[in-house]
Amino acid sequence: MAGMDIAVTGLGLVTPGGIGVGPSWAAVCDGRPAAALDPLLTDNPVRISCRVPGFDPERLLSARRAHRLDRFVQFALVAAHEAVADAGLDPQTWDGARVGVVLGCADGGPGTVEEQHHVLREQGADRVSPLLLPMQLPNMLAGQTAIEFGATGPNLVVATACASGATAIGTARDLLALGRCDIVLAGGSEAMVTPLVMAGFAQMGALSKRHDDPASASRPFDADRDGFVAGEGAGILVMERVADARARGAHVHGRIIGYGATADAHHMTSPHPDGAGIEAAVRAALADAGADPDDVQHVNAHGTSTPLNDLAEARMIGRTLRGDPLVTSTKGVTGHLLGAAGAVEAAFTVLSVEHELVPPTANLVMPDSRIDIKLAQAATYMPIDLALSNSLGFGGQNTALAIAPA
Repeated sequence: MAGMDIAVTGLGLVTPGGIGVGPSWAAVCDGRPAAALDPLLTDNPVRISCRVPGFDPERLLSARRAHRLDRFVQFALVAAHEAVADAGLDPQTWDGARVGVVLGCADGGPGTVEEQHHVLREQGADRVSPLLLPMQLPNMLAGQTAIEFGATGPNLVVATACASGATAIGTARDLLALGRCDIVLAGGSEAMVTPLVMAGFAQMGALSKRHDDPASASRPFDADRDGFVAGEGAGILVMERVADARARGAHVHGRIIGYGATADAHHMTSPHPDGAGIEAAVRAALADAGADPDDVQHVNAHGTSTPLNDLAEARMIGRTLRGDPLVTSTKGVTGHLLGAAGAVEAAFTVLSVEHELVPPTANLVMPDSRIDIKLAQAATYMPIDLALSNSLGFGGQNTALAIAPA
């Protein structure tokens, strides 16, 4: 499988920057932070989030379909429709048995669980919805996508915490390289911004408490960062073997040419302080791509805006990637999309390579003095022959994707 290049022929995004690739890409390139006070978190100790603006599932899907789906599945279906259309594919005519779905999420549908738990407590067990399980189970992310598009090939959901979306893309690449399918809808979706989940993150001390200026709360690599801002959304990529994509005359946005995945085996929530696990994933992705660390010109970092993650990742980049790549974190705009983050950021990295444009790290005012890497503080045009998208997750799970132009 080493050396197998996989084409990205379709992109679909639903992010706090906007609904669709165009609005989402414009938001990160303009460095417009999405973080704001969240009225649904009024009683929580941390009340900041990054919500998808103007998301109307009844309009974007249908009223009947929307009411039977948790928000994390709604996001995925909207993004997938955009990606499939972008790829120029027609689900009515494709061979569904050769189409796979590999998606990532960290938590499934906690919004449905919290709502139905309230029904249980207030109205009794006989009032709980029979759709509770079909709506909240993580596997339904891929299952409902298969139903929507008639994709009857390999179908799975991966859960590697905040690396889930990137792990899904890497897994999809492997399936294509092995010939298990010809097309894969890959990526991630997440809708974890609920009162209970956010209370848990707050109790861990992981979230920014910048309530006086929420727009500046997510500030990756900044000396004054104090935690991440949770967001929601989805990113879906249509992936095919390069030869197949070119044979049908498809537009190729970029290529996934390397994938590495490792575990820290260190701590249940904190990254390895030296970034050893993500370094191993980066080296594995580059070896898979047949590339040298000096070749990397751009990194879309995990860059969560937490003190420990940013420092460990930056130190890893500084000692491992000797070519002095330009580094950004798009979480300054979108916040941390948790299990969807790796997929959305992989899509942004593909767009960076395609458009030769590195988005700025929003809210980066004064870089942490302990960090010695080249950080993008403004949108920067530059040719990019090789880029990396890094993702880390609770449990010490790491994924790196190597991305090249078409």
